[in-house]
Amino acid sequence: MKTAATVFPTVLVLLLLSFQTPSALAARKSYVVYLGRNSHGVSKGTVLNGVEMSRTYHKLLASCMKSKEKAKQAIFYSYSSHINGFAAILEDEEVEQLSSHPEVVLVSPNDEYELQTTRTWEFMGLEESGGHVPDDSIWKKARFGEDVIIGNLDTGVWPESPSFDCSDTMGDIPSRWKGSCDTSDGFKCNKKLIGAKYFNKGFSAAAATTGRVVPNLTAADDASVTSSARDEAGHGSHTLSTAGGCFVPNANLLGSANGTAKGGSPKARLATYKVCWPSCYAADITAAFDAAIQDGVDILSLSLGSSGAREYSSDSIAIGAFHAVRNGITVVCSAGNSGPYASTVTNVAPWILTVGASTVDRRFVSSVTLGNGEQYKGFSFHTNTSPAKQFYPLIRGVDAKSADADDSDAKYCFPEALDSSKVKGKVVFCMRGGSDVEKSQGISQAGGVGVILANSFSTSISPQAHFVPTSMVSKQDSDSIASYISTTQSPEAYLSGETEIGEVVAPVMASFSSVGPNRLTSEILKPDITAPGMYILAAYTESVGPTGGGDNRRLPFNIISGTSMSCPHVTGIAGLLKTIHPDWSPAAIRSAIMTTATTTSNKGEAILTSSGSNATPFNYGAGHVQPNKAMDPGLVYDLNLTDHLNFLCYIGYSSTQISMFYDKSYQCPAKSNTSLSSINYPSITVTELSGEITLTRTLKNVGTPGTYTATVRAPTGISIGVEPETLKFEKSNEEKSFQITLKPEETAGSEYVFGQLTWSDGVHNVTSPITVSRAENRVQLM
Repeated sequence: MKTAATVFPTVLVLLLLSFQTPSALAARKSYVVYLGRNSHGVSKGTVLNGVEMSRTYHKLLASCMKSKEKAKQAIFYSYSSHINGFAAILEDEEVEQLSSHPEVVLVSPNDEYELQTTRTWEFMGLEESGGHVPDDSIWKKARFGEDVIIGNLDTGVWPESPSFDCSDTMGDIPSRWKGSCDTSDGFKCNKKLIGAKYFNKGFSAAAATTGRVVPNLTAADDASVTSSARDEAGHGSHTLSTAGGCFVPNANLLGSANGTAKGGSPKARLATYKVCWPSCYAADITAAFDAAIQDGVDILSLSLGSSGAREYSSDSIAIGAFHAVRNGITVVCSAGNSGPYASTVTNVAPWILTVGASTVDRRFVSSVTLGNGEQYKGFSFHTNTSPAKQFYPLIRGVDAKSADADDSDAKYCFPEALDSSKVKGKVVFCMRGGSDVEKSQGISQAGGVGVILANSFSTSISPQAHFVPTSMVSKQDSDSIASYISTTQSPEAYLSGETEIGEVVAPVMASFSSVGPNRLTSEILKPDITAPGMYILAAYTESVGPTGGGDNRRLPFNIISGTSMSCPHVTGIAGLLKTIHPDWSPAAIRSAIMTTATTTSNKGEAILTSSGSNATPFNYGAGHVQPNKAMDPGLVYDLNLTDHLNFLCYIGYSSTQISMFYDKSYQCPAKSNTSLSSINYPSITVTELSGEITLTRTLKNVGTPGTYTATVRAPTGISIGVEPETLKFEKSNEEKSFQITLKPEETAGSEYVFGQLTWSDGVHNVTSPITVSRAENRVQLM
């Protein structure tokens, strides 16, 4: 669906290059320039005010470049709604001059950021088997998220997907929506998908300053650089449909996960902000935040992040999220896919709701039945059974090699190593190694009817979308099947697939889910929560195949794993809460989600890591989200703008640095007896505890009147006292404070230890994880 007008923005790149000599090219880079206080956000970024701000930026930069024309050419974004600053191509000398300018707070590199269901909502209790929605479901209470507006910063969206086409079930677009729809590349919005914008100037500037008009992309990646909001990569369609996609019956991937697809807020209005091409750059992310705030979104979802936690003042996501939260917008971000190693969690600002990833009680089984009657359970997304449901000859890849092929290549079933005449009509036994999908594709093209992929090591098994019935089996089962082939005159096999539900222990933390502690501010526990992120079925692009480059299949849905997938689950839940409680702050929404979470599996046991050990708050934060409980948490730990500004004060930010986040003068409070652990966060974290410490927390009643009693499960080696032990709330929105005192016992070690505090009135349980370390902690890998 591409046209000449929608190709990668070459004209913009050439314009940026036009004022650069070859020698200057290497010295020039793209930057985001943050300025100090302003009032332009107050006027809601009118067109006139935006023009005035652009002129101001041009004048400021011209003072360094000694040319107003060069300044105009250098600036490729003017942030004129809520964020004060601009993005530009600059030389080192100009960066130095700007950095010393009294109106400039920070000149930050245009850094690169990374991109980080049919069953999941039933698993979390929003519906029952068969799609029935019980009366106590948050879906009914929230009218399925009716008219909440969810924005998504990602790779765009595939507008023709049925997940974004249910306008006939929706009323008029809410009048508070101020956004627009970019119609480039045949993109069309509707009453469901109400907004679409793209931001690629930062990506283009990064390309320009390397001297390359088009980056070195693969053929599949190259498809994602069209100048429109259209999703050519699949990631954005998947995440946005998970957050708020329509009800779509008979959704599946090659027969797997068949059912009705839907998002967490299926009646929400959706807006896409394309910032990833496929890389995501700070300048584009900042521009998208500025636009989304102005457009009037209620929730923002970002399944992307840096490769590691960045200092808040140089993190475009942290800065943009602060401005969004200040405007009442809940910002939900992925925790990252760098687990299971300690201190890998990203998006750690306390105003962001950070989400880890875990499993659901579903697995995709592809069983191998041999001619001797033995059956082995493998895994695959391709659930179609062997043709005609009959046994077929079973052959090893090495026995089907072509005349000039190497035995090793044939053993691994590399397509060019196999003789199609020997493969045709057979199930082929292949060792894992290289691209498993390419093996099944090659065998399919050669006329093979099935593939058994054999693990040679005791490694985890991950199902994939294959071209013929395929089963990936364990090493032990591989050895048994290999023995059968070698000892049987005419070996044969039959493959059959099914989706198993309810038999699997879940949730279990995903091995890739990034882990705490928070490397930037250890007193703030991150991630905050975990949600389903393994093998999630959702909408996809029809620009590329489900397995990427080289896959010519075009499918409306795909199954993907990552914290990118868990993040929009919580986004959808946040949308439901916003619908029920429109007056709740982003902090109240996060508190409700965290304090009602569970740390036990569907079998009533502790949540485990992928390696089988007990997970901790560093893996799952407060636990696994429970949407139905979150809509009536009883009490919340609230935070406001002053609390967030004080946090910046407590970590040592100057008034100049704070002006990046706040456009008015702010006087930091006295620092005496101030601990970051005192922030009114729904979790309690104390690091390097050497003596007694007393922290204060404040609870707000968002339920019925009641008396709450505190119960503590103290971390090993830590004594804890709560004063007072009971809190009586007589009216809604009433606030009461308590103090929690922690003291190390003589037997306490230096490792992190964990406990919890619960306030209960007999109906509501408001639970906070407690995380404590003494002296120099040594965090064990999770």
